[in-house]
Amino acid sequence: MRTFAPAKAPPLYRFLLNMSLIVNHLHETEPRWFAVRTRSKGEKFVQRMLTKKGIHAYLPVQKLLRRYERSTRLVEKPLINCYVFVWITKPAYIPVLETEHVAGFVKLNQELRSIPEAEIEIMRRITLERDIDLEVLPGGFSEGDPVAITAGNLSGLKGRIVKTEGKRKFQIELRSLGYSLLLSVDGAFLGKLDKRLD
Repeated sequence: MRTFAPAKAPPLYRFLLNMSLIVNHLHETEPRWFAVRTRSKGEKFVQRMLTKKGIHAYLPVQKLLRRYERSTRLVEKPLINCYVFVWITKPAYIPVLETEHVAGFVKLNQELRSIPEAEIEIMRRITLERDIDLEVLPGGFSEGDPVAITAGNLSGLKGRIVKTEGKRKFQIELRSLGYSLLLSVDGAFLGKLDKRLD
């Protein structure tokens, strides 16, 4: 549990001590995943600009079939609006911030936390799947039965059942980002888990 400086300590001492307790997962030589917030509709531009700088940038996108009056088109939409993910070491921090249309790094309680590879892999797998209805919603939902997908390309992903307007949906939490992926999954593809999910 985090310990802060006593309230009666001198202001500068309290500030310096509390700052030293803030988590920063940037490493000098070991690259890690971080989320970067972009300006509205600037995700693809930011990814291109970061790539030009030699920075590995990942933009998870959904490929959606849109039907218009006279045609049908396949369009790409960012999985999480205004988010791009970067695989960086500490020296790349400032070059990322200096990139046009970058609004800053995503932080949790002022702490710069890396994104686990497992969460990046979940986004990769989901964006490759075209036969599911997907929503990305901030926050959580009321708890339901813990389940795992047991068939198809997403087999093995674990989450919870969420009932929304009478529909059964499958929720996967991205805890490091504070987001949930809400998938519509055929009940035949779900298996109930015996133990409670952490």
